[in-house]
Amino acid sequence: MSTGHDGTEEQRQAHAFRHKLVDNLVADGTVRTEAVEHALRTVPRHVFAPEATLAQAYADEAVVTKRDQHGLAISSVSAPQAIAMMLELLDVRPGHHVLEIGSGGYNAALLRKLVGDNGHVTTLDIDQYVVDRASQFLTTAGYPDVRVLCADGEYGAPDGAPYDRIIVTVGAADIPPTWIHQLAPDGRIVVPLRLRNLTRAIAFDRRGDHLASDGYGPCGFVPMQGAGEDREQLVLLAGREVGLRLDGGMQVDAEALRTALTQTGTDLWTGVTVGQQEPLDDLELRLSTALPGFCQLAAQKSAFDSGLVNAPWRAASPAVVVGDSFAYRMRPRPVDEDHTSYEFGVRGHGPRGAELAEQLAEQIRTWNECQRGGPGAWITAYPADTPDSHLPEGFVIDKPHTRVTISWP
Repeated sequence: MSTGHDGTEEQRQAHAFRHKLVDNLVADGTVRTEAVEHALRTVPRHVFAPEATLAQAYADEAVVTKRDQHGLAISSVSAPQAIAMMLELLDVRPGHHVLEIGSGGYNAALLRKLVGDNGHVTTLDIDQYVVDRASQFLTTAGYPDVRVLCADGEYGAPDGAPYDRIIVTVGAADIPPTWIHQLAPDGRIVVPLRLRNLTRAIAFDRRGDHLASDGYGPCGFVPMQGAGEDREQLVLLAGREVGLRLDGGMQVDAEALRTALTQTGTDLWTGVTVGQQEPLDDLELRLSTALPGFCQLAAQKSAFDSGLVNAPWRAASPAVVVGDSFAYRMRPRPVDEDHTSYEFGVRGHGPRGAELAEQLAEQIRTWNECQRGGPGAWITAYPADTPDSHLPEGFVIDKPHTRVTISWP
């Protein structure tokens, strides 16, 4: 068997891996259109991730392609599920002019397939290393006409505007005016926007002076670099085992919260049960809009094993902080022998821990009664100088460039 990606046997294996991956994405409902399915079945993902084995390249996981001096990922080929979900939200049509902000090459190749012979794709990244890789791999994969630029994504690519579609493939804390200005009057932008610790890939359609959502989904991306960089804070409560993820300049009394964690917590079970595979994205988004001190608790498995916390470790858990106290959603407990149904519980720490636990539990019950299984939230983004009277009703997140509103039916 060839050891290179151009060997006949390796091509056969790559073909098999690729089609199995797409079959799974179709089966789980992530891929919904023939155009996206065809692009995913055609573009050779492994060409853009030569550091990975074929099995790794076609697993539903991101492939990290560059890390910073601390070992944190700063560039990657995103997970196929996230890519497919965002392409479906983007709704690219043949002949479209598309801008991608954040480049690894693979997604640009998929976009090139979607726009067809009469369309055009521009992809950019702030890192020259990433740009050089993307350009090389796009040529190797057969898409040399994709325009690849080295530029700060905060400013887009004005010389090619207006764009029918803009897709952002880095985690963004805000939507700079340049993106909106470079979007066609009837255009759409899909951006992984951070909303109080939660990142959602949101499809925004341009509506005069503002953007209005037409669908969203959970995702995770490496954070944006350059002028638009604005990372979350991580406040450690117990070494590196337990921490609180904070957003929007939120300030907490870290020492008081560390003390609170050492004290016995108050546990409450909500009576709300969920299935093992039921998506909970809107529950977390609902909590973020209902609790003023919303944040997330991140814990390592060792903290759970030692009994320090009763929280999941594969993903952060919704939490609320007020002063010297906090509460968080615990790891759900099974309520049947087959472990197919689980009940939500919450735990509070500190002098007001019991009170915060009850607040968090009540909001989980409200979601269960009012939003569960519903159409989801309606999200808008208005310019930062928009007065309250011109905003739709809902929870408002003020950012440097925009005022984002989240409304529930």
